[in-house]
Amino acid sequence: MMIEYNEIKNIFFSSINEHVEMFNNVIHNKQLVSDVLEASSSIINCFKSGGQLLLCGNGGSAADSQHIAAEFVSRFEIERTALNAEALSVNTSNITAIGNDYSYDKVFSRQVDAKGHKGDILIGISTSGKSINVIKALEHARNMGIYTIGLTGLKPCSDLSKNCDCLIEVPSSRTARIQEAHIFIGHIICEIVEKSIFD
Repeated sequence: MMIEYNEIKNIFFSSINEHVEMFNNVIHNKQLVSDVLEASSSIINCFKSGGQLLLCGNGGSAADSQHIAAEFVSRFEIERTALNAEALSVNTSNITAIGNDYSYDKVFSRQVDAKGHKGDILIGISTSGKSINVIKALEHARNMGIYTIGLTGLKPCSDLSKNCDCLIEVPSSRTARIQEAHIFIGHIICEIVEKSIFD
């Protein structure tokens, strides 16, 4: 059964108002701004030193990982040389083999073990802050000397927090709003990095 026009309109404006409120909270969150700048600076230094950026996440966060990686590899707004970034969710043979041979919890940590090196950076994206495979990837990366950045929402679990050198917490508990902020923050980081290295 089709919902009424007024109900559709209410959903539309309710979502926009929630989005605006969340971004107002982002603007006034000094810790979040500081963490975004720290993450950007770390990525700049990583690329300048010849390191690579790895990203991982599940579902919408996997899509965000691929989106952000593509901005670095192709370009964001400046015509430039490519930057070395890779989303760990793109190789279905890796994911299904690791999930089958070990467990889904290890689909990212196993790839970090294969591809990562000291001096690289791993961004783990989890809207809930509870994604076990992301947490295990961050934990393994830190043990390898890889700098770790977490993108999450309010009140992530302690296992995520303690495995991040830099934790960016979006001030929302609603998945859709968190994801909207994550890709916005990803774009800001891309712009800062690109302009710092190439402009």
